[in-house]
Parts: sequence; structure tokens; C-alpha cells
Amino acid sequence: MRAAAALCLFAAAAAAQGLKPAEAAARMERMLMDNILRFWHPHTLDTEHGGYRLNHDERGVWKGDAPKALVTQARMVWFFARMARAGYGDRKQMLEAAGHGYRFLMERMWDARHGGFFWRVDATGTRKLAPKKHLYGQAFALYALSEYAMASGRKDVLEAAVRLFGLLEAKAHDPRHGGYFEYFNEDWTPPPADERGYMGVTRDFKLMNTHLHLMEAMTAFWRASALPLARERLVELITIEGSAVVRHAYGACSDRHRADWTPVLDGPGGRASYGHDLENIWLLEDALRAAGLPVAPWTGFFRNNFEYSMKYGWDDRQGGFQDWGPLGKPAESRVKVWWVQAEALVSALAMYRLTGEPRYWNVFERTWRFIEQHMADGERGEWWPQTDENGKPGGNKASEWKAAYHNGRAMIEGLLILRGLQ
Repeated sequence: MRAAAALCLFAAAAAAQGLKPAEAAARMERMLMDNILRFWHPHTLDTEHGGYRLNHDERGVWKGDAPKALVTQARMVWFFARMARAGYGDRKQMLEAAGHGYRFLMERMWDARHGGFFWRVDATGTRKLAPKKHLYGQAFALYALSEYAMASGRKDVLEAAVRLFGLLEAKAHDPRHGGYFEYFNEDWTPPPADERGYMGVTRDFKLMNTHLHLMEAMTAFWRASALPLARERLVELITIEGSAVVRHAYGACSDRHRADWTPVLDGPGGRASYGHDLENIWLLEDALRAAGLPVAPWTGFFRNNFEYSMKYGWDDRQGGFQDWGPLGKPAESRVKVWWVQAEALVSALAMYRLTGEPRYWNVFERTWRFIEQHMADGERGEWWPQTDENGKPGGNKASEWKAAYHNGRAMIEGLLILRGLQ
């Protein structure tokens, strides 16, 4: 009864802010179906070579064959599988689209000799362009396999996820300091100490960004597998993302750390990424719920983290969040990136659900209006990757780093919260 009463109060407060939850949900579902899904399905399915064609200009026109990257190929598998499991789109079509990408991952990107997935292959999947192993890519593969296993009910897909989890446990887990080593040669041996990996740092670094997505993947894998060790690793990753990477003097997270989680705060390591901090809030909440841990004790941390991004990254004139800035200082990169706005939507809704404070609904509403007015292409579909300080959009709609993951996921997760508020 108390929970139902609280949701009624939340809905009333939201209505007072202007955009009502029911209206927001209807607009969000239209965005998911008519703007996002319409762009990605079916024409990004590569029916000639397998996998997905992700090389489209700012008008959404395919520019021809391009290399296929593990991160975005896996993200597309995840998206279609999640659409099926959440009940959006034609279930059969969504599962077929996910299976199409799953086959490419397993037949063209899986390393049959050493295990794990290659970072990048050519358009046909026959030539390895970046064969070394990085945990950022492996995390998205685990995420995709776990989601597809849950959506399809296929035991062979779950077995593939379990096999990948076991490989990461054997080759990459750090039992001494926690978390995972991130960058390896093709055969899982350490690369040269001075070699910069696919995420721009040498092998001795642990990144908040990588471990954020490992936590996300482990949340899905634990739900799919119910393996006790998966929950153990999930709790470990929750601790890392809620403590080890947090610079409490600022209320923000840092990205670069040594193996023992000592922060490296010079150069890019001294930046706060508002999008990652906001994403961390709702992914931590979801991970806590999956692990069966209470969320309420984390409210203060979530609020402080959100407040930091509001203080330094929020655009009070147009709405939406800027890209990044030095720790404790205003934003230096003032462009607005599509994925940052997507994560801000879910984070604001999660905070509103958790606290009932209208200010979070206001952030959601103003960010949503910015997306509708400046970021979403209402004519051709999908979102542009970024806008400048004046709200002018630009950039390629699909690429090695841009797929249906951030904004598609934001719509699905946001709809779950909004319909709960109703």
C-alpha cells in the first residue's frame, strides 16, 4: 500500500511539472518505434556478409562496407534481443534480427583457438583487423549473449555466455585487487608494457568505463545464469563502481586507475565524464536490485553524484548535459553527445522514482525536450551523435561506435519506470 501511495504522489508531482508520465511514456514509445527501431531495422542487417551494417552518414544513408567492431555488433544483438524480451516490435522479427548478429559474433568474431572475441574484423568477417582482446569488448559480448539467452530461451546461447564468463574469470580477473585486467594479446598473454590498447591506455590501467560495462554485463549474466560466482563478481563490481572509482572530494568518478585502484588524475584521468557518472547511477541501482541488495542506503551517493553533473555539466539555458570537464571545474567540452542525453533520461527518472523529488522530473523533462527539438531526426530517423553549443546537430548516424544501444536502451528502461509511475 505504501509503495502504491508513493507512486501516486510521484505521478501527481510529475503532472505538476508539465509533462505527465502517461504522455511522456507515449512519446517515448513513439521515439523507440518510429524513430529508433525504424532506422535500425531491417536495413542495417547485412544479408550478404552477416552481422550489421553500421556505416551511415548524417542523413542515414549507408556509405558502403566498413569494418565491423565487436562493441557495436554486440550492442545490436543486445538491442534486438532486449526489444523482444520487453515486448516491443514484432517478437519473431526481433529475435531473428538478434540471431542474425549472434551468428556473426560466434562464426566470425569468436576466436576458436584462444577463446574470446576479436576487437574488429573486416566487413565480411574473414580478416582480423584488430585481433587482440579487450575487456570492454568482451563485456558487451557477455551482455549480448546474456540478453539473447533470456529473450530466446536457447540453452546453447546461455552455454556460450557461461563459456565466456569462465574465460574472463580464468584469464582476466584480478583476485588480489578486484576487478579485471583489461588488455591482452590475441592468446591472452600480456601485451608490451608500453603498448596503448584499444581504449587508449597501457595494460596496467583499469578504467571506470570498462568496469561500468562489466557490471552491466554481469547484471544481465547473473539474471540469465543464476551462477553463484556471477553474483559474487557482480557484488565486487558494484563495490568498484560505487567506491573505488569515486573521488569523494568532488562527488564525481575518475576513469583511469592503476591495478590497485590508485587513481591517475593527470591529463585525461583528471576529467569528469557527466554521462558516465549519470549512467553509473541507474546501472548501480539495477545491479543492486538484481543482486538482492537494498538500494536505499545508496541514495546519498546517487544524489551527490547527480548533483556534481548538474553543477558542472547541466545546460540550464537549453536543457541537456554537456560532455566533460576537469574535476571540480566547469565543462570544457560543451558539445552535447547523444549517449549522454540518453543516460541522463534514465538516471533522472531513476532518481525521481527513488526520491520523489520534482527537480529530477524537471531534468528528465527538459532533457527530453532538448532531444526532441535538437537531437532526434524526425524526418529520417535516429539521433545525430552530437550537437554544438547552439544546438546544431551533425555527425554520422551509425558507425563503429554508434549503434541502437544507448538511446534504444534509454527508451526501454525509461518506459519501464514511467509505466511504474502511472
